[in-house]
Amino acid sequence: MYAEFFSRSPKRQSPWIVVRAALVAFVVCVVLPACGGEEQPAKKTASEKPSAAAEPKKETPKNRLAKETSPYLLLHAHNPVDWFPWGEEALAKAKQENKLIFLSIGYSSCHWCHVMERESFLDDEIAAFLNKHYVCIKVDREERPDVDTIYMTSLRVFNQLTRSGRGGGWPLSMVLTPDAEPFYGGTYFPARDGDRGATTGFITIMRRIQEVWEADAEKIKEDSKTITKFVKAELENQRPAVLAKLDAMLLDGVQTALNDQFDAKFGGFGFVEADPRRPKFPEPSNLLFVLDRVRRLRAAGQDDAEPLGQLVTSLERMSMGGIRDHLGGGFHRYSVDRFWHIPHFEKMLYDNGQLATIYTEAFLLTEREDFRRVVDELLTFVLRELTDERGGFYSALDAESEGDEGKFYRWEKDELEKLLTKDEFAVFAAAYGIQDEPNFDEKYFVPQFAKPFADIAAAHKTNDTALEKQLAPIRTKLLAARATRPRPLTDTKVLTSWNGLMIRGFANAGRGLKNPRYIAAATKAADFALTQLRAPDGRLRRTFGQGEAKLNAYVDDYAFLVDGLIALHKATGEEKWLRAADELTAKQIELFWDERRGGCFFTSGDHESLLARAKDFTDGAEPSGNSVSADNLVYLARALKKPDYRKQAEQTIHSASSLLQNAPSAVPRLAVALAALLDEK
Repeated sequence: MYAEFFSRSPKRQSPWIVVRAALVAFVVCVVLPACGGEEQPAKKTASEKPSAAAEPKKETPKNRLAKETSPYLLLHAHNPVDWFPWGEEALAKAKQENKLIFLSIGYSSCHWCHVMERESFLDDEIAAFLNKHYVCIKVDREERPDVDTIYMTSLRVFNQLTRSGRGGGWPLSMVLTPDAEPFYGGTYFPARDGDRGATTGFITIMRRIQEVWEADAEKIKEDSKTITKFVKAELENQRPAVLAKLDAMLLDGVQTALNDQFDAKFGGFGFVEADPRRPKFPEPSNLLFVLDRVRRLRAAGQDDAEPLGQLVTSLERMSMGGIRDHLGGGFHRYSVDRFWHIPHFEKMLYDNGQLATIYTEAFLLTEREDFRRVVDELLTFVLRELTDERGGFYSALDAESEGDEGKFYRWEKDELEKLLTKDEFAVFAAAYGIQDEPNFDEKYFVPQFAKPFADIAAAHKTNDTALEKQLAPIRTKLLAARATRPRPLTDTKVLTSWNGLMIRGFANAGRGLKNPRYIAAATKAADFALTQLRAPDGRLRRTFGQGEAKLNAYVDDYAFLVDGLIALHKATGEEKWLRAADELTAKQIELFWDERRGGCFFTSGDHESLLARAKDFTDGAEPSGNSVSADNLVYLARALKKPDYRKQAEQTIHSASSLLQNAPSAVPRLAVALAALLDEK
């Protein structure tokens, strides 16, 4: 691999080796952090703004993406780049013409994906070069998580082998051989040399890669096979040891691991004291575990102070911060700091679906009215802005508007003063810290509470209810004013898995808060999923858009939708939801079950052949499909008196049991399923 060339004597290097060594230097010096990735994006500059030269021309013909249903892919339908969607046409063309593949993976709410489009993919010179020398494929990672997982893993392997020190993220930019095997990768690249300091530009990199390909294609193919071997090993050959016994000590281990990661001052997990600007995510699976643990400890008459403190501190601090949209409701994807102050501004359905459940259950545990308000505001936002007239839920709101991240959500002080009366401004400014220094880009305010709501009320010699009564109409007025601004893009594709999470959120809130409107929304969405996202043979489709359901569903689609149907059954008592959950679970087992080791693969057995077939257990921003499936199987085994389901739940947990022992913080949602399984013994 490339790393070996660092140690070779220059006298023995061929021209090929020199070029390859130069590519290693690119990896070390060029690749920039990406939107939503493991690292922080590079600081924004004027070059991010669309220039006149980069503006799309009205006469630009449509490329093949015009036939797609993904809003993200449709955004690129008039690029001068001759994009293909992922599929046989593109892959066959690359083989037939012996061309490298340029694979670009992103998603609609990714700010840096839009930046790279404006800078590079709307540029006629860059497009002409790509069209001549590459087969260019554009992928929506949310539609094709299988493709995204394989090539994001490829980037990590590539970075490790080249010792670049870089992480992953989006836009994901990979170069593949004609056999779709990865050869080179990065994330965001500026268009040209010097656009961002000394960074080498995208066009320069792509030209030099093409030179390497023309110089010795066989060497590239050899190296791509090495990368592919490591990728397959990581995704397919994970064989965690199976523990002899599943017991409550494993649950204690998860709690201990979360204790080590918990931020006792500001809530949340996975922070570094010395790096307060490290991003912090809500991590709903962690919160769901501590929530479940509180309930179980209380039921057993044991001390619940530790998990309860983690739950309440995290939810309180998140609801205070700018990560929560205090005017429009709901939560942004993550905070760029330890304190939850400034978010990365996209809003994702999967976050809000999970947080609706968690805040509802936390309200039932604590009877805190501020937690109830969070739920009501969140679900009102989803109904207002992320709900299709047929009942399905849209995927996301973009982070940017008018080419500027966060512009839709930020405020200037004098703007607020003009919109509000003097008395209104005084109340709002005191509650949301507008009297302090700007908290965003040294000029703007992202509304957030400077301290807990009860403390703000006490400082004004009033109570929570009275203060909220003052603030509610002010927020309504500002929300109406904000609605007149150019809006961020709404990603209107309906994803089966994310809809399952949101169905559960609405069903749980409807049951817990005794709100029939929420149950009605969950019911309508479930009906939509079961009629529009399910084929006549009972199989699910991944996505719905432009009036069409398409793509094979993944295990997450089955697991999360079943989870939502179970929640709806609990909320309504209607047997039809239990029957539908049973039918989908049976179909899931038929298509995804691993007969050798237990658990489910991410893709079905008849899915298209890719570099690897993964099986995922890690609970990240979304829970693992296996974790949720195990929980579903435990519930359905009891509710339907089907012992085979219980056996499959146990096999699923057993197949990842060493993770519970050796990396417990990676599988908190699986631990919730284990706790439910142990209840049945």
